[in-house]
Amino acid sequence: MAAVAASFRVTGATLLALALLYAAWFRDDRHLLASMLVFALPPLLLAWPAWRGGRRAAFWAGVLALFWFSHGVMAAWSHPAQRAWAWAEIVLSLVVVVASSWPGLRARFGTRGR
Repeated sequence: MAAVAASFRVTGATLLALALLYAAWFRDDRHLLASMLVFALPPLLLAWPAWRGGRRAAFWAGVLALFWFSHGVMAAWSHPAQRAWAWAEIVLSLVVVVASSWPGLRARFGTRGR
């Protein structure tokens, strides 16, 4: 049970870090409001419910992290000046995918007989 709680906490903390990354990355964007609504707001809204153990929030964070991962790969490939931001996005999105999937993976492939 402690591993499941830790998984939710890691997911919530990583979502908060991702929202802060987007806020810093797009702070000088000429479409600031749009970029904050599209990029920073979703992980920010999911961070608290995921931290508190919300399974739906963790599920949707995992789904959205696949889009964030794709965006990071695209940005790293096409914009060399933003490569550091993009790699941070890639790493954080992978952490979200693994952390949000961990309880299900543990239930599916965990040790039987406990």
